[in-house]
Amino acid sequence: MNYEEIRDNARKKIEKRCKVCKECNGIVCRGEVPGAGGKGSGAGFIRNWEKLNDVKINLDTIVMEKEIDPSIELFGRKFKYPVFAAPVGAVALNYSDELDDFTYSQAIIEGCNHAGILGFTGDGVKDEFYDLPLQVIGEHGGNGIPTIKPWKTDEIISKIKKAEVVGVTAIAMDIDAAGLVTLALLGKPVATKSVEDLKKIISSTSIPVILKGIMTVEGAKKAMEAGAYGIVVSNHGGRVLDHTPATIEVLPEIVAVVKGKMKIFIDGGIRTGVDVFKALALGADAVLIGRPYIVAAYGGGAEGVGIYTEKIGKELKETMIMTGCHELKDINRGCVY
Repeated sequence: MNYEEIRDNARKKIEKRCKVCKECNGIVCRGEVPGAGGKGSGAGFIRNWEKLNDVKINLDTIVMEKEIDPSIELFGRKFKYPVFAAPVGAVALNYSDELDDFTYSQAIIEGCNHAGILGFTGDGVKDEFYDLPLQVIGEHGGNGIPTIKPWKTDEIISKIKKAEVVGVTAIAMDIDAAGLVTLALLGKPVATKSVEDLKKIISSTSIPVILKGIMTVEGAKKAMEAGAYGIVVSNHGGRVLDHTPATIEVLPEIVAVVKGKMKIFIDGGIRTGVDVFKALALGADAVLIGRPYIVAAYGGGAEGVGIYTEKIGKELKETMIMTGCHELKDINRGCVY
């Protein structure tokens, strides 16, 4: 199986919700929520992709020859690439009932583990949407990162305790899901969280906690105050609020204020290893990728997830060669235009 075969297979299964476009840029699917698109005009999704493509790469091959190492250390562990599969929930609603949240998580967690990285899993309106993906992580030695919606604080802590039993690598909370349309439609009570709420949640566990959905300097400062291990610079793929800036636009100013005190992940429009390189050059520690991993899972299961991951890794290494970067620490602002 190759990547094009994976895309062709996926297209047959999810074409009613996602056309598996050559360029996954949010234009064809704009406003399709539920579905693959961005909310409203789709501007948030589209801008993520457009602004990332505005960043260009500075070529430089007058450097010493040396082995290229794209590995990264996070959570006290080493990963093959600075790439993680983003959390996705309600795949049957948004894509196709060919997979559900359990079978999707099986493909993501198994495929990512075999490829030397990790997958995030999702959460949803029923307990099983969190518990079954968490079970998959447990079956793979805790090698995964469950993501919890911003439910009531006691419910969040209860879900964290379940994750502790499994021995997960880290825990994420997509705090921007407070405005997620699909949850609102189903009447599930999610809400914004104060710094004090987040302090209580984060202090309830010794497991690293990542807050997903930070788009401003002030948001990053609040996450630091709350004690987060890291943040994900994310506008939820443009699915919770129309007309947001692109994640790559706000990344540099957030990096400047964090100053290495938290780990910074980013998602939004990242499709290739070249895109990963751009995000790292602008200050991210690692990236999360969502929609392309959905295509990989539907089109090829765990094998497809692994193939897509290796495609990304190969592209990243090639970009590092052509920019004179031997390790991730060599990638900096001077590498992009």
